[in-house]
Amino acid sequence: MQDRPNKDRVLSMLGLATRSRNVVSGGFATEEAVKNGKAYLVIIAENASDNTRKKYSNMCEFYKVPYRYYSEKEILGHAIGKEERSCLAVTDEGFADSIQKHLVDSK
Repeated sequence: MQDRPNKDRVLSMLGLATRSRNVVSGGFATEEAVKNGKAYLVIIAENASDNTRKKYSNMCEFYKVPYRYYSEKEILGHAIGKEERSCLAVTDEGFADSIQKHLVDSK
């Protein structure tokens, strides 16, 4: 991880967003946030199952919510203080914008 400092920033920002109650995680909560218009960014783990990846990417495209494939289930879960998480939604526009900026920089 030393050669990718932006990766640490994304995970740190997810942790901050979680502590300020601006992240929902897990399938049901993420789906609910997207469908209710509360999600500003959805992050799907790169090692999530093909079905999960397809379900959430299609849903995000339909509801016009930006989404990114990022990191692994274990790492995403750890960053937000939970067990493995295949997907999560950021429910604050400011956090979502900042995280997206770092995701773009890390490519």
